[in-house]
Amino acid sequence: MSEILDDIRHAKLLIIDDEEANLELLEELFAEEGFEQVISSFDALKVSSLIQGFRPDIILLDLRMPDVDGFEVLRLLDDLRTQGDWIPVVVLTADITKQARYEALSLGASDFLTKPFDRLEVVLRVWNLLETRRFYLRLKALGEVTDLSPHGPWQS
Repeated sequence: MSEILDDIRHAKLLIIDDEEANLELLEELFAEEGFEQVISSFDALKVSSLIQGFRPDIILLDLRMPDVDGFEVLRLLDDLRTQGDWIPVVVLTADITKQARYEALSLGASDFLTKPFDRLEVVLRVWNLLETRRFYLRLKALGEVTDLSPHGPWQS
């Protein structure tokens, strides 16, 4: 159990939100929970370089941002997925519409939470997805992961 706790607390979290207050809140929250590798950016234009340089294990993503919105970031991540990597994404947004929820999930978001969010719920959902990523990486190392492209039966 200790190995799992250590693996998860050493996971790399990338937070992308255009509101500085949201970034600070999430950084503080995950620091309090013992996460050691958390970086954040309010500039979605830097997402590609951040992903390549930092190689996050999970991304927390706002949808409504200037320049590049969260939907475009999800499309970028889909390109990474087709290259053989899976990075879970938790969408944290003030957009409460079903359309936003459906679009984000269909583009590959792993989870979708609306602001204001419950702090414990965010931590638990991130923790669960990091456990899933840990299992994914083990299967990948064993050569058991073959196809990551489809998001669901509705896509060809």
